[in-house]
Amino acid sequence: MNEHYPDIWSFGLLLQRHLDWLNGSGVPLRAIIRPEPIRLAHGFNGPDGLFDPDESGPAWFAFAEVGDVIFWRPENDELARWTGRAFALGEQAVDNAGTYSLGHCLHVHRSPLHWLKAGRDGVVVIDWRRAFDELRHCPRVAVHEALLPVYTRHMRPARMPQVSILRRREGATS
Repeated sequence: MNEHYPDIWSFGLLLQRHLDWLNGSGVPLRAIIRPEPIRLAHGFNGPDGLFDPDESGPAWFAFAEVGDVIFWRPENDELARWTGRAFALGEQAVDNAGTYSLGHCLHVHRSPLHWLKAGRDGVVVIDWRRAFDELRHCPRVAVHEALLPVYTRHMRPARMPQVSILRRREGATS
């Protein structure tokens, strides 16, 4: 596991071709630069789902998350994490009261591109095993229809306590 957390600023800047591709895909400039600019990294997705930096590897877009960095490779929609702490891209929106103000809801997008096109509004779940624990307190959630089966499958507790029945004994006195 990569234990050293890199500063997002240590990664490279997007090249003009990346900016042109994002812009041509309908991503607004504001979503490219805010709240933190998208950075560029090279490397591979390790077998554990954690990013292994390697200058000879393919290009990945890097996004800062609290305690983690999320890497996205647009060519194949592959995702990787630096530490494995983040459960979603954009997860700050989950606990932000403004997300739910005026009847709005948390949007769960199916890919980073859809999330970026929406101006980074909402989340892209990376670790569905943690989705129930992270999202169960949300008052309102809007899920892309393609994600509904996976959302439904994961939005239940991972385990429930074993229940025993305490029977009342008739005729027993204390």
